[in-house]
Formats: sequence, structure tokens, C-alpha cells
Amino acid sequence: MTRYWLAVVSRDHVRRGVELGFAQANHGKRSAVERMKAGDGLVYYSPRTGMREGEPIKSFTAIGTIADGPAWQVEEQGGCFRPWRRAVDYDRTAREVAIDDLRAELDLTSVPNWGMVLRRGLVELTAHDFDVISRAMVGQ
Repeated sequence: MTRYWLAVVSRDHVRRGVELGFAQANHGKRSAVERMKAGDGLVYYSPRTGMREGEPIKSFTAIGTIADGPAWQVEEQGGCFRPWRRAVDYDRTAREVAIDDLRAELDLTSVPNWGMVLRRGLVELTAHDFDVISRAMVGQ
């Protein structure tokens, strides 16, 4: 059964992941990427351009499908950071879409305090929401 995921990550980090073809969520925690399976849909929501700073953008910034293969761990920044990742086939034709443009159509934003849900870093989306976001980002 296909599942759909929304990861909350700064746009700068999303762009790096798209460029290199990987997904990382919840500050590189293994459990986050191991929940994802080959064929699952993934959307990134970026509240800002940078992780702790940068311009607020509140937009969906990338979309793709989890590729076949296991999660793997990498070593970055001199061994201080060892995040877990999954391979992703990103749709490189996708355009950024502001969440405000889709709020009226999404299950995610239909509940009070929906922004608090995003603080989890990785949330499961309904198939409906993934379809709405996908159509807005890539026109399909």
C-alpha cells in the first residue's frame, strides 16, 4: 500500500537533497526514513529558506517518489553529524507552491492548529492531499 509523506525541511536543505537524490527528515533520524518505503510519495514543505534563519516562504518545495533500496547512514561535518537517508526520484519539473494557495483544499490544514502538526518534522499525508499538492506543483 502506497503511503504519502510530508517532511518539513528548509528550502536550502531540500535543494541539496534534490540535487543529490536523497531524502532526510527529522534531523537525520533513522526512524523517519525507515518509515518510508519504495513507491511512497514524498513532499517537502519549507517554512523558511534557511534552517534557523532566512526568509519565510511557507511553500511546498519538492516532490518525488521513494526509490528502491535501504536507508543508509552518512558521515558529515567531520563525524559530528551522521544522518540517515533514502534515495528519492524527484520530479525536477516541480515548481514551488505556497501552502496558502492550497489551504482550502487540504485535509492537513482543515483542522485547528494544523501548524502544530508540522512541528513533528515528518507527517503522513492523505492520498487526497498528495494529489492536490502534486497537481499544483507539476500539473498532473
